[in-house]
Amino acid sequence: MKARIASLRPETRGMWLGVLGVAIFAVTLPMTRLATGSAADPQLSPWFVTFARAALAGGLSVAFLLLTRSPRPTPAQRKPLFLAMLGNAIGFPLLLGFALRHVTSGHAAVFTALLPLATAAMSAWVLHQRARMGFWVCAVLGGSLVVAFSLLRAYQHGPGFGLEWADLLLVGAIASAAVGYVYGAQVTPALGAERVICWVCVMALPLTLPSTSLLWPEHSVRASAWLALLYVGVFSMWAGFFAWYRGLALGGALKVSQTQLLQPFFSILAAVPLLGEPLEAATLLFAAAVVAVVFLGKRQAVTSPATTSQR
Repeated sequence: MKARIASLRPETRGMWLGVLGVAIFAVTLPMTRLATGSAADPQLSPWFVTFARAALAGGLSVAFLLLTRSPRPTPAQRKPLFLAMLGNAIGFPLLLGFALRHVTSGHAAVFTALLPLATAAMSAWVLHQRARMGFWVCAVLGGSLVVAFSLLRAYQHGPGFGLEWADLLLVGAIASAAVGYVYGAQVTPALGAERVICWVCVMALPLTLPSTSLLWPEHSVRASAWLALLYVGVFSMWAGFFAWYRGLALGGALKVSQTQLLQPFFSILAAVPLLGEPLEAATLLFAAAVVAVVFLGKRQAVTSPATTSQR
């Protein structure tokens, strides 16, 4: 099996690793909702979830870096690592946690459709990657499909879709994730995917460890909330990035970012066992359409070599 995977083209391996990372990240939405609870039934504070998950990942990262005897990042690598930390370890989980106190994970899934475009745009700016016009057409079409599907779900299962302040938090979370993804991918060729997320989490420890201790909940919290925190700490904040950063580096951040179009559907699938939501035929139809658009977008993406030197 390992030999078969190794025989795949780097671009193909990158796409599959991207899909794996997206699948892991997709469960973040329902798990974060379980961890924080709602405004009517609060569980763990979004501040606590943000710092505790990063602190947990930081502890795992320290062990990994020591066991692998990893060298320290160079001064030129510290700036992108710091920006990746701000985006992935602090900005995204914090804004998402506060938003999910007031909207459902299904509502939040609308905004994950913006991730591919946000990451692709950030890739074009930071990594100087370019693509044919057909790629951008596919990106907009795929995003439109996901938004249309999510709006349909909101119309069918809720009081309707209306923009509110929580939506601004979700937009900020998407922007933070895109910044973290791209700046992490920028140093992945030199450091390796595993070391990038590990150093990101270690750099955050001076903030996350004391904050976790200070914000430790004094009220009773359901066991499901603690289990959800464990997931977002081990998988969403740590293990998922092993696959994601490696996929971005192998396949190109601009191309692999389009696999994020699948994330809302993975989130909905995860919500079936976690939240008891039914799986509808419309979900499968829209998912098939998005997969086709991702495939077409991959064929249209032609990138120039990424600029990995630090300025």
